[in-house]
Amino acid sequence: MKKYFFLIGIVLLTANSFSQKKLTLDESIQIALQRNSQLIQTQNSLEANKSNIKSAYGDLLPNFGASSSWGWSKITDKGSIQTDFFGVERRIPASETDTRNWLVSVGGGVTLFNGLANYASISKAENNYDAARYDILKLKQDIVLATAKLYYDVLEAESFKKFRQDNLKSLQKSLEQIQERYKLGAVAIADVYSQQFRVGTAELDLITTENQVDLAKNNLLNYLALDVLEDYEFVSPAEVSEFESEMDIKDFSEISSLVAEALDLRLDYKSKLLGLESAKNDITISRSGLFPRLSGSYSFSSGSTHPADLLDRNTYRIGLSLNIPIFDNWNTENSIQFSEINLMNKEEDLKVKERSIKIEVKQGYLNLVAGKKSYEVAAKNVQSAEENRRINYERYNLGSSTIIEVLQSDSDYTKALTDRIRAEYEYYRLRDNMLNVLGKLDFKKYE
Repeated sequence: MKKYFFLIGIVLLTANSFSQKKLTLDESIQIALQRNSQLIQTQNSLEANKSNIKSAYGDLLPNFGASSSWGWSKITDKGSIQTDFFGVERRIPASETDTRNWLVSVGGGVTLFNGLANYASISKAENNYDAARYDILKLKQDIVLATAKLYYDVLEAESFKKFRQDNLKSLQKSLEQIQERYKLGAVAIADVYSQQFRVGTAELDLITTENQVDLAKNNLLNYLALDVLEDYEFVSPAEVSEFESEMDIKDFSEISSLVAEALDLRLDYKSKLLGLESAKNDITISRSGLFPRLSGSYSFSSGSTHPADLLDRNTYRIGLSLNIPIFDNWNTENSIQFSEINLMNKEEDLKVKERSIKIEVKQGYLNLVAGKKSYEVAAKNVQSAEENRRINYERYNLGSSTIIEVLQSDSDYTKALTDRIRAEYEYYRLRDNMLNVLGKLDFKKYE
Protein backbone atom coordinates (compact mmCIF):
# COMPACT_ATOMS: atom_id res chain seq x y z
CA MET A 1 0.00 0.00 0.00
CA LYS A 2 2.82 2.38 0.85
CA LYS A 3 4.31 1.64 -2.54
CA TYR A 4 1.11 2.79 -4.28
CA PHE A 5 0.96 6.01 -2.27
CA PHE A 6 4.57 6.68 -3.20
CA LEU A 7 3.84 6.22 -6.90
CA ILE A 8 0.79 8.50 -6.71
CA GLY A 9 2.90 11.15 -5.02
CA ILE A 10 5.52 10.95 -7.78
CA VAL A 11 2.82 11.30 -10.46
CA LEU A 12 1.27 14.35 -8.77
CA LEU A 13 4.66 15.98 -8.32
CA THR A 14 5.54 15.35 -11.97
CA ALA A 15 2.20 16.73 -13.18
CA ASN A 16 2.67 19.85 -11.08
CA SER A 17 6.16 20.41 -12.48
CA PHE A 18 4.86 20.08 -16.04
CA SER A 19 1.98 22.49 -15.40
CA GLN A 20 4.38 25.16 -14.15
CA LYS A 21 5.72 27.34 -16.96
CA LYS A 22 9.24 28.67 -16.84
CA LEU A 23 9.60 32.40 -17.50
CA THR A 24 13.05 33.97 -17.78
CA LEU A 25 13.94 37.64 -17.64
CA ASP A 26 14.71 37.73 -21.38
CA GLU A 27 11.37 36.09 -22.21
CA SER A 28 9.55 38.56 -19.98
CA ILE A 29 11.13 41.51 -21.78
CA GLN A 30 10.27 40.00 -25.17
CA ILE A 31 6.64 39.62 -24.11
CA ALA A 32 6.52 43.17 -22.75
CA LEU A 33 7.85 44.61 -26.01
CA GLN A 34 5.18 42.70 -27.94
CA ARG A 35 2.17 43.42 -25.72
CA ASN A 36 2.71 46.82 -24.15
CA SER A 37 -0.38 48.88 -25.01
CA GLN A 38 1.36 52.24 -24.89
CA LEU A 39 4.05 51.01 -27.27
CA ILE A 40 1.49 49.58 -29.69
CA GLN A 41 -0.51 52.82 -29.75
CA THR A 42 2.62 54.93 -30.20
CA GLN A 43 3.78 52.76 -33.10
CA ASN A 44 0.36 53.14 -34.71
CA SER A 45 0.66 56.92 -34.41
CA LEU A 46 4.01 56.77 -36.19
CA GLU A 47 2.20 55.92 -39.42
CA ALA A 48 0.45 59.29 -39.23
CA ASN A 49 3.84 61.05 -39.09
CA LYS A 50 4.97 59.07 -42.11
CA SER A 51 1.83 60.13 -43.98
CA ASN A 52 2.56 63.78 -43.16
CA ILE A 53 5.92 63.48 -44.97
CA LYS A 54 4.23 62.12 -48.08
CA SER A 55 1.66 64.90 -47.97
CA ALA A 56 4.38 67.58 -47.59
CA TYR A 57 6.23 66.31 -50.66
CA GLY A 58 2.93 66.15 -52.54
CA ASP A 59 2.48 69.91 -52.09
CA LEU A 60 5.43 70.44 -54.46
CA LEU A 61 3.64 68.63 -57.29
CA PRO A 62 0.85 69.99 -59.51
CA ASN A 63 -2.60 68.86 -58.53
CA PHE A 64 -4.81 67.35 -61.23
CA GLY A 65 -8.52 66.76 -61.48
CA ALA A 66 -11.24 65.94 -63.95
CA SER A 67 -14.91 66.87 -64.04
CA SER A 68 -17.91 66.41 -66.25
CA SER A 69 -21.42 67.77 -66.25
CA TRP A 70 -24.68 67.45 -68.03
CA GLY A 71 -27.50 69.96 -67.93
CA TRP A 72 -30.98 70.27 -69.32
CA SER A 73 -33.09 73.39 -69.50
CA LYS A 74 -36.45 74.20 -71.04
CA ILE A 75 -37.79 77.73 -71.62
CA THR A 76 -41.49 78.20 -72.39
CA ASP A 77 -42.76 81.62 -73.55
CA LYS A 78 -46.51 82.18 -74.10
CA GLY A 79 -45.86 85.26 -76.24
CA SER A 80 -46.24 88.96 -75.55
CA ILE A 81 -46.54 92.43 -77.09
CA GLN A 82 -43.38 94.51 -77.09
CA THR A 83 -42.77 98.11 -78.22
CA ASP A 84 -39.62 98.86 -80.18
CA PHE A 85 -37.55 102.08 -80.19
CA PHE A 86 -39.89 103.85 -82.55
CA GLY A 87 -43.01 103.02 -80.53
CA VAL A 88 -44.24 100.35 -82.87
CA GLU A 89 -45.92 97.43 -81.15
CA ARG A 90 -44.97 93.99 -82.18
CA ARG A 91 -46.40 90.68 -81.10
CA ILE A 92 -43.93 88.04 -80.04
CA PRO A 93 -45.35 84.63 -80.72
CA ALA A 94 -45.29 81.79 -78.22
CA SER A 95 -42.12 79.73 -78.18
CA GLU A 96 -40.56 76.76 -76.42
CA THR A 97 -36.79 76.09 -76.19
CA ASP A 98 -35.37 72.75 -75.12
CA THR A 99 -31.57 72.74 -74.44
CA ARG A 100 -29.15 70.05 -73.33
CA ASN A 101 -25.53 70.84 -72.42
CA TRP A 102 -22.60 68.39 -72.16
CA LEU A 103 -19.27 69.47 -70.62
CA VAL A 104 -15.96 67.74 -69.77
CA SER A 105 -12.86 69.39 -68.32
CA VAL A 106 -9.48 68.50 -66.82
CA GLY A 107 -6.93 70.71 -65.16
CA GLY A 108 -5.19 71.74 -62.00
CA GLY A 109 -2.66 74.08 -60.49
CA VAL A 110 0.77 74.20 -58.93
CA THR A 111 2.41 76.42 -56.34
CA LEU A 112 5.60 77.82 -57.84
CA PHE A 113 6.72 79.95 -54.89
CA ASN A 114 5.20 80.51 -51.45
CA GLY A 115 8.08 81.92 -49.47
CA LEU A 116 9.75 78.47 -49.09
CA ALA A 117 6.93 77.35 -46.80
CA ASN A 118 6.47 74.10 -48.74
CA TYR A 119 10.13 73.11 -48.28
CA ALA A 120 10.00 74.04 -44.60
CA SER A 121 6.89 71.89 -44.24
CA ILE A 122 8.80 68.91 -45.67
CA SER A 123 11.67 69.44 -43.24
CA LYS A 124 9.26 69.81 -40.33
CA ALA A 125 7.39 66.60 -41.23
CA GLU A 126 10.67 64.67 -41.46
CA ASN A 127 11.89 66.06 -38.13
CA ASN A 128 8.61 65.18 -36.44
CA TYR A 129 8.78 61.66 -37.83
CA ASP A 130 12.35 61.12 -36.64
CA ALA A 131 11.49 62.58 -33.23
CA ALA A 132 8.50 60.24 -32.91
CA ARG A 133 10.70 57.31 -33.90
CA TYR A 134 13.24 58.24 -31.21
CA ASP A 135 10.40 58.48 -28.69
CA ILE A 136 9.36 54.93 -29.56
CA LEU A 137 12.90 53.61 -29.16
CA LYS A 138 13.20 55.40 -25.79
CA LEU A 139 9.88 53.90 -24.75
CA LYS A 140 11.26 50.45 -25.56
CA GLN A 141 14.24 51.11 -23.28
CA ASP A 142 11.88 52.22 -20.52
CA ILE A 143 9.83 49.04 -20.99
CA VAL A 144 12.98 46.92 -20.67
CA LEU A 145 13.87 48.76 -17.46
CA ALA A 146 10.36 48.50 -16.00
CA THR A 147 10.08 44.80 -16.84
CA ALA A 148 13.46 44.03 -15.31
CA LYS A 149 12.51 45.90 -12.12
CA LEU A 150 9.27 43.95 -11.76
CA TYR A 151 11.10 40.70 -12.45
CA TYR A 152 13.70 41.51 -9.80
CA ASP A 153 10.88 42.27 -7.37
CA VAL A 154 9.60 38.72 -7.89
CA LEU A 155 13.03 37.16 -7.45
CA GLU A 156 13.72 39.25 -4.37
CA ALA A 157 10.40 38.24 -2.80
CA GLU A 158 11.04 34.58 -3.62
CA SER A 159 14.52 34.82 -2.08
CA PHE A 160 12.98 36.21 1.09
CA LYS A 161 10.42 33.41 1.02
CA LYS A 162 13.09 30.70 0.74
CA PHE A 163 15.06 32.32 3.55
CA ARG A 164 11.94 32.46 5.74
CA GLN A 165 11.21 28.80 5.03
CA ASP A 166 14.75 27.71 5.89
CA ASN A 167 14.76 29.91 8.97
CA LEU A 168 11.46 28.44 10.17
CA LYS A 169 12.75 24.88 9.73
CA SER A 170 15.92 25.77 11.65
CA LEU A 171 13.93 27.35 14.49
CA GLN A 172 11.56 24.39 14.67
CA LYS A 173 14.52 22.04 14.90
CA SER A 174 16.05 24.18 17.64
CA LEU A 175 12.71 24.15 19.49
CA GLU A 176 12.70 20.37 19.48
CA GLN A 177 16.24 20.31 20.89
CA ILE A 178 15.41 22.88 23.60
CA GLN A 179 12.29 20.91 24.59
CA GLU A 180 14.38 17.74 24.93
CA ARG A 181 16.94 19.57 27.03
CA TYR A 182 14.16 20.98 29.19
CA LYS A 183 12.86 17.49 29.83
CA LEU A 184 16.36 16.55 30.99
CA GLY A 185 16.46 19.64 33.22
CA ALA A 186 19.32 21.25 31.32
CA VAL A 187 17.45 24.51 30.49
CA ALA A 188 14.68 26.56 32.04
CA ILE A 189 11.08 26.65 30.81
CA ALA A 190 11.66 30.29 29.80
CA ASP A 191 14.01 29.06 27.05
CA VAL A 192 11.22 26.89 25.65
CA TYR A 193 8.74 29.79 25.67
CA SER A 194 11.27 32.09 24.03
CA GLN A 195 11.91 29.60 21.26
CA GLN A 196 8.17 28.99 20.76
CA PHE A 197 7.68 32.74 20.37
CA ARG A 198 10.46 32.86 17.77
CA VAL A 199 8.87 29.99 15.83
CA GLY A 200 5.48 31.73 15.87
CA THR A 201 7.05 34.98 14.69
CA ALA A 202 8.86 33.13 11.89
CA GLU A 203 5.57 31.55 10.77
CA LEU A 204 3.91 34.98 10.58
CA ASP A 205 6.89 36.36 8.64
CA LEU A 206 6.63 33.48 6.18
CA ILE A 207 2.91 34.13 5.63
CA THR A 208 3.61 37.81 4.99
CA THR A 209 6.44 36.98 2.61
CA GLU A 210 4.29 34.49 0.67
CA ASN A 211 1.71 37.23 0.18
CA GLN A 212 4.44 39.59 -1.05
CA VAL A 213 5.57 36.94 -3.56
CA ASP A 214 2.04 36.61 -4.95
CA LEU A 215 1.69 40.39 -5.15
CA ALA A 216 5.01 40.77 -7.00
CA LYS A 217 4.06 38.00 -9.44
CA ASN A 218 0.67 39.58 -10.11
CA ASN A 219 2.29 42.95 -10.81
CA LEU A 220 4.70 41.41 -13.30
CA LEU A 221 2.13 39.22 -15.06
CA ASN A 222 -0.31 42.12 -15.30
CA TYR A 223 2.41 44.31 -16.86
CA LEU A 224 3.12 41.52 -19.36
CA ALA A 225 -0.62 41.11 -20.10
CA LEU A 226 -0.43 37.45 -19.01
CA ASP A 227 -3.01 35.44 -17.08
CA VAL A 228 -2.37 35.94 -13.36
CA LEU A 229 -4.00 32.56 -12.68
CA GLU A 230 -1.24 30.74 -14.57
CA ASP A 231 1.59 29.25 -12.53
CA TYR A 232 5.06 30.42 -13.59
CA GLU A 233 8.56 29.59 -12.45
CA PHE A 234 10.93 32.57 -12.47
CA VAL A 235 14.61 31.98 -13.16
CA SER A 236 17.22 33.97 -11.27
CA PRO A 237 19.92 35.71 -13.39
CA ALA A 238 23.65 35.36 -12.83
CA GLU A 239 25.23 36.45 -9.60
CA VAL A 240 26.41 40.02 -9.12
CA SER A 241 30.07 39.17 -9.70
CA GLU A 242 29.31 37.89 -13.20
CA PHE A 243 28.13 41.33 -14.31
CA GLU A 244 31.52 42.97 -13.87
CA SER A 245 32.53 42.22 -17.46
CA GLU A 246 29.32 43.85 -18.71
CA MET A 247 29.64 47.05 -16.72
CA ASP A 248 32.89 47.78 -14.88
CA ILE A 249 32.36 50.49 -12.30
CA LYS A 250 35.97 51.56 -12.72
CA ASP A 251 35.04 52.86 -16.17
CA PHE A 252 32.77 55.45 -14.56
CA SER A 253 35.48 57.58 -13.02
CA GLU A 254 34.99 60.54 -15.35
CA ILE A 255 31.50 61.99 -14.92
CA SER A 256 32.02 64.59 -17.67
CA SER A 257 32.82 61.92 -20.25
CA LEU A 258 29.77 59.95 -19.15
CA VAL A 259 27.57 63.02 -19.58
CA ALA A 260 28.98 63.61 -23.08
CA GLU A 261 28.32 59.97 -23.92
CA ALA A 262 24.77 60.16 -22.59
CA LEU A 263 24.05 63.32 -24.59
CA ASP A 264 25.29 61.52 -27.69
CA LEU A 265 23.27 58.34 -27.10
CA ARG A 266 20.12 59.38 -25.24
CA LEU A 267 17.17 58.99 -27.60
CA ASP A 268 14.95 61.39 -25.69
CA TYR A 269 17.63 64.09 -26.02
CA LYS A 270 17.80 63.49 -29.77
CA SER A 271 14.04 63.84 -29.93
CA LYS A 272 14.29 67.22 -28.18
CA LEU A 273 16.91 68.37 -30.72
CA LEU A 274 14.58 67.47 -33.58
CA GLY A 275 11.75 69.30 -31.85
CA LEU A 276 13.96 72.39 -31.84
CA GLU A 277 14.53 72.03 -35.59
CA SER A 278 10.79 71.72 -36.16
CA ALA A 279 10.28 74.99 -34.27
CA LYS A 280 12.76 76.65 -36.64
CA ASN A 281 10.76 75.28 -39.58
CA ASP A 282 7.62 76.87 -38.10
CA ILE A 283 9.32 80.27 -38.20
CA THR A 284 10.14 79.82 -41.90
CA ILE A 285 6.53 78.82 -42.58
CA SER A 286 5.21 81.86 -40.70
CA ARG A 287 7.57 84.27 -42.46
CA SER A 288 6.45 82.97 -45.84
CA GLY A 289 3.39 85.20 -45.41
CA LEU A 290 5.65 88.21 -46.04
CA PHE A 291 6.62 87.06 -49.56
CA PRO A 292 4.64 87.13 -52.82
CA ARG A 293 3.03 83.87 -53.88
CA LEU A 294 3.29 82.64 -57.43
CA SER A 295 1.03 79.88 -58.67
CA GLY A 296 0.20 78.39 -62.03
CA SER A 297 -2.96 76.85 -63.47
CA TYR A 298 -3.88 74.81 -66.54
CA SER A 299 -7.07 73.35 -67.91
CA PHE A 300 -8.76 71.81 -70.93
CA SER A 301 -12.53 71.78 -71.48
CA SER A 302 -15.00 70.89 -74.15
CA GLY A 303 -18.76 71.45 -74.30
CA SER A 304 -21.62 70.86 -76.72
CA THR A 305 -25.35 70.32 -76.91
CA HIS A 306 -24.97 66.77 -78.24
CA PRO A 307 -22.63 64.04 -76.97
CA ALA A 308 -21.43 63.26 -80.48
CA ASP A 309 -20.14 66.85 -80.87
CA LEU A 310 -18.44 66.94 -77.45
CA LEU A 311 -14.84 67.40 -78.68
CA ASP A 312 -15.68 69.70 -81.63
CA ARG A 313 -15.33 72.90 -79.62
CA ASN A 314 -12.37 72.85 -77.18
CA THR A 315 -10.93 75.43 -74.79
CA TYR A 316 -7.29 75.40 -73.57
CA ARG A 317 -6.17 77.61 -70.67
CA ILE A 318 -2.86 78.17 -68.93
CA GLY A 319 -2.04 81.01 -66.58
CA LEU A 320 0.10 82.45 -63.80
CA SER A 321 -1.14 84.17 -60.69
CA LEU A 322 0.96 86.48 -58.51
CA ASN A 323 -0.39 87.40 -55.10
CA ILE A 324 1.51 90.20 -53.30
CA PRO A 325 0.67 90.65 -49.61
CA ILE A 326 0.36 94.28 -48.63
CA PHE A 327 -1.68 94.24 -45.44
CA ASP A 328 -3.21 91.16 -43.81
CA ASN A 329 -4.38 92.73 -40.54
CA TRP A 330 -1.09 91.77 -38.79
CA ASN A 331 -1.96 88.06 -39.00
CA THR A 332 1.48 87.17 -40.42
CA GLU A 333 3.22 89.20 -37.73
CA ASN A 334 1.20 87.42 -35.06
CA SER A 335 2.06 84.01 -36.51
CA ILE A 336 5.78 84.88 -36.59
CA GLN A 337 5.70 86.03 -32.99
CA PHE A 338 4.05 82.81 -31.81
CA SER A 339 6.60 80.74 -33.74
CA GLU A 340 9.51 82.63 -32.21
CA ILE A 341 8.09 82.17 -28.71
CA ASN A 342 7.67 78.47 -29.41
CA LEU A 343 11.31 78.29 -30.52
CA MET A 344 12.48 79.95 -27.31
CA ASN A 345 10.43 77.48 -25.28
CA LYS A 346 11.93 74.56 -27.20
CA GLU A 347 15.43 75.90 -26.51
CA GLU A 348 14.59 76.14 -22.81
CA ASP A 349 13.20 72.59 -22.82
CA LEU A 350 16.46 71.38 -24.34
CA LYS A 351 18.49 73.09 -21.61
CA VAL A 352 16.27 71.53 -18.94
CA LYS A 353 16.70 68.09 -20.51
CA GLU A 354 20.48 68.56 -20.63
CA ARG A 355 20.61 69.53 -16.94
CA SER A 356 18.35 66.59 -16.11
CA ILE A 357 20.65 64.16 -17.92
CA LYS A 358 23.68 65.49 -16.04
CA ILE A 359 21.90 64.96 -12.72
CA GLU A 360 20.72 61.49 -13.72
CA VAL A 361 24.20 60.41 -14.81
CA LYS A 362 25.92 61.71 -11.69
CA GLN A 363 23.29 60.37 -9.30
CA GLY A 364 23.09 57.07 -11.15
CA TYR A 365 26.85 56.63 -10.95
CA LEU A 366 26.97 57.45 -7.23
CA ASN A 367 24.06 55.11 -6.52
CA LEU A 368 25.69 52.30 -8.51
CA VAL A 369 28.99 52.65 -6.63
CA ALA A 370 27.16 52.74 -3.31
CA GLY A 371 25.04 49.76 -4.33
CA LYS A 372 28.11 47.71 -5.27
CA LYS A 373 29.81 48.53 -1.96
CA SER A 374 26.62 47.78 -0.05
CA TYR A 375 26.39 44.36 -1.62
CA GLU A 376 30.04 43.57 -0.82
CA VAL A 377 29.61 44.67 2.81
CA ALA A 378 26.32 42.78 3.14
CA ALA A 379 27.89 39.60 1.77
CA LYS A 380 30.74 39.82 4.31
CA ASN A 381 28.27 40.52 7.12
CA VAL A 382 26.36 37.33 6.27
CA GLN A 383 29.51 35.28 6.64
CA SER A 384 30.35 36.89 9.97
CA ALA A 385 26.79 36.64 11.32
CA GLU A 386 26.48 33.02 10.20
CA GLU A 387 29.71 32.04 11.95
CA ASN A 388 28.73 33.95 15.10
CA ARG A 389 25.33 32.21 15.09
CA ARG A 390 26.97 28.80 14.78
CA ILE A 391 29.34 29.51 17.66
CA ASN A 392 26.53 30.74 19.94
CA TYR A 393 24.42 27.66 19.20
CA GLU A 394 27.36 25.39 20.02
CA ARG A 395 28.05 27.27 23.23
CA TYR A 396 24.37 27.13 24.17
CA ASN A 397 24.30 23.38 23.58
CA LEU A 398 27.36 23.06 25.83
CA GLY A 399 25.71 25.22 28.49
CA SER A 400 28.21 28.07 28.28
CA SER A 401 25.86 30.55 26.59
CA THR A 402 22.43 31.94 27.38
CA ILE A 403 19.28 31.93 25.25
CA ILE A 404 19.55 35.72 25.01
CA GLU A 405 22.89 35.44 23.23
CA VAL A 406 21.43 32.86 20.88
CA LEU A 407 18.44 35.10 20.14
CA GLN A 408 20.73 38.04 19.42
CA SER A 409 22.91 35.97 17.05
CA ASP A 410 19.77 34.75 15.27
CA SER A 411 18.52 38.30 14.93
CA ASP A 412 21.90 39.48 13.60
CA TYR A 413 22.02 36.65 11.06
CA THR A 414 18.46 37.32 9.91
CA LYS A 415 19.19 41.02 9.42
CA ALA A 416 22.47 40.32 7.61
CA LEU A 417 20.90 37.85 5.20
CA THR A 418 17.95 40.14 4.58
CA ASP A 419 20.31 43.03 3.84
CA ARG A 420 22.31 40.87 1.44
CA ILE A 421 19.25 39.79 -0.54
CA ARG A 422 17.98 43.35 -0.71
CA ALA A 423 21.43 44.71 -1.70
CA GLU A 424 21.83 42.09 -4.42
CA TYR A 425 18.63 42.92 -6.27
CA GLU A 426 19.02 46.62 -5.64
CA TYR A 427 22.35 46.37 -7.45
CA TYR A 428 20.59 44.77 -10.41
CA ARG A 429 18.13 47.66 -10.51
CA LEU A 430 20.85 50.29 -10.20
CA ARG A 431 22.91 48.64 -12.92
CA ASP A 432 20.01 48.61 -15.40
CA ASN A 433 19.07 52.15 -14.46
CA MET A 434 22.63 53.33 -15.13
CA LEU A 435 22.58 51.68 -18.55
CA ASN A 436 19.28 53.42 -19.29
CA VAL A 437 20.61 56.78 -18.08
CA LEU A 438 23.57 56.43 -20.44
CA GLY A 439 21.29 55.43 -23.32
CA LYS A 440 22.95 52.00 -23.51
CA LEU A 441 20.08 49.80 -22.39
CA ASP A 442 19.78 47.34 -25.27
CA PHE A 443 16.31 46.37 -26.42
CA LYS A 444 17.08 45.12 -29.95
CA LYS A 445 18.28 41.72 -28.74
CA TYR A 446 14.79 41.09 -27.31
CA GLU A 447 12.89 41.92 -30.51
